[in-house]
Amino acid sequence: MSSFLHPARSDEDPLGPPSPAGGNPDHHERPADRYRPVSCHFAITPPVSVVIPAMNEAGNLPYVFKTLPGWIHEVVLVDGNSTDDTVRVARELRPDIKVIPQRGKGKGDALITGFAACTGEIIVMVDADGSADGTEIASYVSALVAGADFAKGSRFANGGSTDDMTGIRKLGNRVLTALVNAKFGARYTDLCYGYNAFWKRCLDEIHLDCAGFEVETLMNIRVVKAGLRVQEIPSHEYHRIHGDSNLRAVRDGLRVLKVILRERASRRSRPRPRPAVIAMETGRGEAR
Repeated sequence: MSSFLHPARSDEDPLGPPSPAGGNPDHHERPADRYRPVSCHFAITPPVSVVIPAMNEAGNLPYVFKTLPGWIHEVVLVDGNSTDDTVRVARELRPDIKVIPQRGKGKGDALITGFAACTGEIIVMVDADGSADGTEIASYVSALVAGADFAKGSRFANGGSTDDMTGIRKLGNRVLTALVNAKFGARYTDLCYGYNAFWKRCLDEIHLDCAGFEVETLMNIRVVKAGLRVQEIPSHEYHRIHGDSNLRAVRDGLRVLKVILRERASRRSRPRPRPAVIAMETGRGEAR
């Protein structure tokens, strides 16, 4: 793995020592390519890309961007043919943002488009409705740097919670999660949640090919089938700030169920060792 933790004193130059005599005095040598400071106490080396699929989310983007850590490598916004000022607001808030027009339709299509445009080693998926707290990204990245392949957000792991789920959605999520656990040998506490992070190389293992909201379920199933190491990250989901969600509980629940049944019947994946799913509780990971 190409990343590691590096303790740093507050008086240290996070770029590392200057180049030797005779070299360019403005150039700094950086062990393992470069450090990106997270705090005065430690830094990470892998560049982190944040992918935000958005359609008519101009009112929410200021809240989303405000919580993003300053040390991330890039933000990739996939615009789903917005008719409001989503793109203009995004560029005003973050002039270095990478805006990718979506040619297809659906959240899955938007995410696949955004993943292809990422240049970072780690990819973080964040919704554009203001429901996710960007400060949690440090927990996701820490899990990946510590050895996980896929850091999966969970509203129902110890320490997680949600303000935005109706009773029927909670029941549906619980039933679908139990079904995936039973059919694929996983131990998930949450299934249909869009706040996740992973090493970009994992995309070669899971081969995403769906367009709708069921994309998160497909990812969760295929990381299990690929034998990747998963760590659950307790996450708090807030209410959408502005606008209405495109999610429809019954319609999208049936699409999720269809994906589960299709993946169960599929013989495309090679048998691999069952992955460990770890729940991070009060800052510590415990094997389950």
